[in-house]
Amino acid sequence: MRPDDIARYLQENPVFFEQYADLLSQIYIPHPHGGRAIPLSERQVLTLRERVRALETRLGELLELGEENDAIGEKMHRLCLALLAAPDLRSLLAALDYNLREDFAVPHVALRVWREAAAGDLAALGGASEDARRHASELTQPYCGPAAHPEVVAWFGEAAAHVRSVASIPLRDKGECFGMLVLGSEDVSRFYPEMGTVYLKRLGELASASLLRFL
Repeated sequence: MRPDDIARYLQENPVFFEQYADLLSQIYIPHPHGGRAIPLSERQVLTLRERVRALETRLGELLELGEENDAIGEKMHRLCLALLAAPDLRSLLAALDYNLREDFAVPHVALRVWREAAAGDLAALGGASEDARRHASELTQPYCGPAAHPEVVAWFGEAAAHVRSVASIPLRDKGECFGMLVLGSEDVSRFYPEMGTVYLKRLGELASASLLRFL
């Protein structure tokens, strides 16, 4: 009889060990970590303990992730309140920049809007080249990774030479891209291609809706 046949028989006949309960105390198998042989019942206990430890580890990871998400949610809420309270475009841009730098600890923030209705002496309204606009409009989700687009990096001004990673977030109005918000860091691993973009997408939607109040 093959081992698979035995395993299948035991699975199909769960009452086997009830009928032969004494057999459990007579079966010895190797210890999972080497050394002496142990009874089957003890091996089952060890297996359950290992599963419990694995579940505890996973639970700890989920709790930590939940705490991180709660913290980000609080920051997004504070940013939303600050943007809603802004009485004009200049105040709105200042609130966006301040909250991203101070609350989210983003060292460098750049914003460009190229909507025709935008006017004024604010740097964020300086527009962008056709290449930069095309780059932004082609983004189906926020780009996270190395600072690769020269013009976009130049938006950081004097800090441009030190920026190593960016998160580029397109700003849209009913599908039409009218600007881009860019977060920058000297840390090459701060914004990386595999990172989640859920909150970055929400940030883009929030910034877009807020800016459209004054454009």
